Amino acid sequence: MKILVIQNSVKEKYKDNIDNLKKLLTKTKSNKYDFIIFPEMFTTPYELNYFQKFKHYKNSEIFKFLKNIANKYNSYVIGGSIPEADSDKIYNTSFIFNRNGEFISKYRKIHLFSITYPDKTTFSEADVLSPGKEIITFDTEFGKIGIMICFDIRFPLLAKKIREKGAKVIFVPGAFNSYTGPLHWHTTFKARAIDNQIFLVGASPSKDSFGNYEPYGHSLVVNPLGKILNQLKEDEGLFEINIDLNEIDKARNTIPIVKNEINLTKIKNLR
Repeated sequence: MKILVIQNSVKEKYKDNIDNLKKLLTKTKSNKYDFIIFPEMFTTPYELNYFQKFKHYKNSEIFKFLKNIANKYNSYVIGGSIPEADSDKIYNTSFIFNRNGEFISKYRKIHLFSITYPDKTTFSEADVLSPGKEIITFDTEFGKIGIMICFDIRFPLLAKKIREKGAKVIFVPGAFNSYTGPLHWHTTFKARAIDNQIFLVGASPSKDSFGNYEPYGHSLVVNPLGKILNQLKEDEGLFEINIDLNEIDKARNTIPIVKNEINLTKIKNLR
């Protein structure tokens, strides 16, 4: 499976982001990929007022941009995430396209990010966004693929449910920041990969993105044994990588975590 991971610098205006992404994509080494993943809020500054200001509907310019990328590179596209407007609600949503540029699925972030920083300032996506209510996987010639968005990766049960649906790879558009990133970005990706013995692929905006929120960057790919196969640093960039899905069975045969998983509801005195 050949994957292209994008880590772009988010500009204030979405049109500038589209122009910048087109320029960044000229640096690709190939004209064909199996999957392309963009970061969380890859065309919108990660601030609540911008979520409201730049909310988008299906078939917006960004939607059409992602369709064209899928067509151009004959690739499945994980469309990072954008603020999706639906009636009176806004969701943090990833749109997914097949190799023909056809929209095939979307995932709305279930766990909305909330934090109180050491200086007591707070941030809560729930002040503007609504949570999704559905776990998503989609079928490909490689098998099922799963999606989570950023804060979702901190919740082992969600990753487990996606794996139980048959996913071999979970793509995670994310935007950890300069506080949460050094603490937990690598750790959570490695933990979810090890827990479920599958591949995890994360794409983040770069550190120099517009606004007060400073993304961590460090987009990465982790294998079923928790090894980081490749990653970027904090600057804008991209990388391509070939992963071997046979590593999943090898990992599960070497250290049979999934095979020996016990249904804890059958354990006495478990509360």
